Amino acid sequence: MEQKTKVAIVGYGNIGRYALEALEVAPDMECVGIVRRNVTTPTINGVKVVTDIRELGKVDVAILATPTRKVEEYAKQCLALGINTVDSFDIHTQIIDLRRSLDAVAKANGAVSIISAGWDPGSDSIVRTLMESLAPRGISYTNFGPGRSMGHSVAVRAIPGVRDALSMTIPVGTGIHRRMVYVELEEGADFKTVEAAIKADAYFVNDETHVMQVPCVNDLNDVGHGVNLVRKGVSGKTHNQLFEFNMKINNPALTSQVLVNMCRAALRQQPGAYTMIEIPVIDMLPGDKEDIIRHLV
Repeated sequence: MEQKTKVAIVGYGNIGRYALEALEVAPDMECVGIVRRNVTTPTINGVKVVTDIRELGKVDVAILATPTRKVEEYAKQCLALGINTVDSFDIHTQIIDLRRSLDAVAKANGAVSIISAGWDPGSDSIVRTLMESLAPRGISYTNFGPGRSMGHSVAVRAIPGVRDALSMTIPVGTGIHRRMVYVELEEGADFKTVEAAIKADAYFVNDETHVMQVPCVNDLNDVGHGVNLVRKGVSGKTHNQLFEFNMKINNPALTSQVLVNMCRAALRQQPGAYTMIEIPVIDMLPGDKEDIIRHLV
């Protein structure tokens, strides 16, 4: 029997919880441990919980279920140990810099790092790439939502004075979005100060952003999201080619499934850092390659 890939989950918020579920049903993987800053229980669903990944022994791949702004730090720590990493880093404008930074560390330690492996950036990036290849000249629009943005919500929670936050993405059309941010403040926090900090953050600075104070964010919480991708362009010399892709999803569940798929793909690449559009899609699936081709081609 083929040995299963040994995977560790670093962080145990929404992404970590759904990643564990996805690993439990992956036929070729096993979760060998969960890494948390504070261990409140020795196991979760029978999986060992530790504060340092080195306590787990052999780990093939680490899923970095951490806030985006902590990804580079944790990735470098794991890569330095020769452990492959996958993450869902989602600040689009900083992806190239992260790829360059982790590429050097990964190659120096004979490891692979697959970055920005969620649904956007991630699987949507693959769809956009395919659409553009089919109509090389034209315009693409990515319309998110309506739904909860995990990265934006986490960024708001990190702002001083914020007890909890929910950031909703509302599509206006043609790739333009409105951010509706609901904040539950710590006692004594100044709303205007918090509002200004949110609007100045890199996650929000380029979008129309509205911030509202609410007594309890949990009363509003819904992890649903969605996307509509459209490209209108030209194939060869033929105009009016129109492609569209839609999905409605549970945000953390889909992100976690993508991360687990990338654990598999990481073991099939040469050392270095990659985005998802650089990975052969067949490498994301379990099983024999010829069986996959027979089934899908």
